[in-house]
Amino acid sequence: MQNDVLKQGDSGDDVKTLQQCLARHGFNPGEIDGMYGQATVAAVIAFQKSEGLLPDGVAGPRTLLALGLADSNDLPSAIPAVTVQVVSQMFPVTPIGNIKANLPSVLSALVTNNVADKSMVLMALSTVRAEAECFEPISEGQSRFNTSPSGHPFDLYDNRRDLGNQGAPDGAQFKGRGYIQLTGRSNYATFGPKLSPPVDLIANPELAGDPAIAANLLALFLADKELAIKNALLAGNMASARELVNGGTNGLDRFEDAYQRGAALIPDSFGS
Repeated sequence: MQNDVLKQGDSGDDVKTLQQCLARHGFNPGEIDGMYGQATVAAVIAFQKSEGLLPDGVAGPRTLLALGLADSNDLPSAIPAVTVQVVSQMFPVTPIGNIKANLPSVLSALVTNNVADKSMVLMALSTVRAEAECFEPISEGQSRFNTSPSGHPFDLYDNRRDLGNQGAPDGAQFKGRGYIQLTGRSNYATFGPKLSPPVDLIANPELAGDPAIAANLLALFLADKELAIKNALLAGNMASARELVNGGTNGLDRFEDAYQRGAALIPDSFGS
């Protein structure tokens, strides 16, 4: 197949091949006419749902590979279009020097963890804007949400079973760090071994704030939730996409603003 991505409005032999393959898999696209119309879209969506793929109706690399029509599931990369100038427009109050210093490691981590398509690049950068607008890895500060009026720092985190914390000093030890504000013993235990090379973040939690490690934690965390994030974005539910990362909607205004700016600046890359 010559085309890596087929979508509604396309026509030709590649679309006919796609339709024939869908029919063989039990997903009827209607007339095998080489026209990517609504019936073909519906058949692609049904196949994607069956295979646990993003049901966007676009036959991109992952869908074509699942159908046996492609050799690779690599999505089109948005990285070449993500320049310091573009990102500075997504981060209108952030020092450009910080972007220049830290953007390369973030983009490299997205490539390494196979989340370099447009929607995931936008998700990553918008998350950074919401969590660490300075575009540097930061540590969570004390607030009324994590520290009681008469308690020690982060005492309200100490016994958070949803975070895997086991009592003091877990709240302070495993407070939010990095670009994604990795929080809680469970997350530190889960994602440390997934780093390459693995890092013992339980014994050395402060390493979650190291720029290179923070960039990879951001990419790993997003990769872990990629399908759920993309389903939320496909539905236009930015609050749900944000909540999948943050656990809430803190910073949603910055997140949405960065995403919308970036979506207009970075060319589309289709297909799942």
